Amino acid sequence: MNFHEYQAKELFAKYKIPVPNGEVARTPDEAVAAAKSLGCDMWVVKAQVHAGGRGKAGGVKLAKTLDEVKQYATDMLGMKIQTYQTGGLALPVNEVLITEAADIEQEIYLSLLLDRANQCLSFVASAEGGVEIEEVAKTNPEKIHTIQVDNTEGLFPYACRKAGFAMGMNAKQVRQLTHIMMQMHKMYVELDLSLIEVNPLIIDDKQDVIALDAKISSDDNAHFRHKEFAAMRDITQEDPAEAKAHEHDLNYIKLDGNIACMVNGAGLAMATMDVIKLKGGDPANFLDVGGGATAERVAIAFKIILSDPNVKSILVNIFGGIVRCDLIANGIISAIKEVGVEVPIVVRLEGTNVNEGKKILNESGLAVISADNLDDAANKAVAAVGA
Repeated sequence: MNFHEYQAKELFAKYKIPVPNGEVARTPDEAVAAAKSLGCDMWVVKAQVHAGGRGKAGGVKLAKTLDEVKQYATDMLGMKIQTYQTGGLALPVNEVLITEAADIEQEIYLSLLLDRANQCLSFVASAEGGVEIEEVAKTNPEKIHTIQVDNTEGLFPYACRKAGFAMGMNAKQVRQLTHIMMQMHKMYVELDLSLIEVNPLIIDDKQDVIALDAKISSDDNAHFRHKEFAAMRDITQEDPAEAKAHEHDLNYIKLDGNIACMVNGAGLAMATMDVIKLKGGDPANFLDVGGGATAERVAIAFKIILSDPNVKSILVNIFGGIVRCDLIANGIISAIKEVGVEVPIVVRLEGTNVNEGKKILNESGLAVISADNLDDAANKAVAAVGA
């Protein structure tokens, strides 16, 4: 789950990470009231969407008067922003953040994320902040500093100080950076996060280090420990099909292909997508319906799959372990009748009562293409697209 900038900064403030004063607004009048309450003479109006690159899309404006605050808020609220980070979606702006303007002397990049290659958490820092860190890594890799966090002993202050001095900070700034990094690590662990990114982390005219921006993502699998996050989710920022899948506890990710996949088990779903690709096809989605592939869940899964107009065929690959194949077959038939699927469906069943399941599908009278194994299923799904 992704958080809006204003939500991320509220969490930062709870962990005593310095951020500019700001208030969120949902109407132009609220924006003006927020600007007045901040008691400064220049403001930044920032569109709240789950993506970077807002500034280039007109989503970040410096206002020198209250009239400008109102005008920028009016322009942004209701607009849709599409950037290189939105995955092809145009995200609606329903809120703007009004913050006090800062005098920036230096911009720094700082993030904390799960480092899968080294099986630990790692900080990534660079004195080249305010731009895409991927570009810095490509053109000036020597300016990227990585601090790996020991899984047992945690983060040591000396490692933070080392990174700060490596980026040319003075003693005061290094102390502040160390505090920020220690609090970021504490926050990451306590809130079960998957990413904290500050771009930019600035040094202002008073030589203080402040988080000017904030991007946070959390691990959905840990939300049972953080019930408060449910109210912070903004489904208007998500793909509608993915949001619907989340509502029904289905794991769905939309892709660019035309062969839809419905599988029970994440590993099997990945393998199914790989085999489709191997056979010359393109998966339209990742979809794990879970161990209990009931008729109701299968019906919902079909509806989500068919909401994608690019889908030309569907490959159902189910292993009957927790649920028997004959029950799965009945569920598939019921779901097809309920939803009214009009694209070719290839079904591969394996596991408990597999012969009974195949017999039910073959005698259903529906246009279901039965497959003997995954290789056969992928071949038939790819062929069905070209038919």
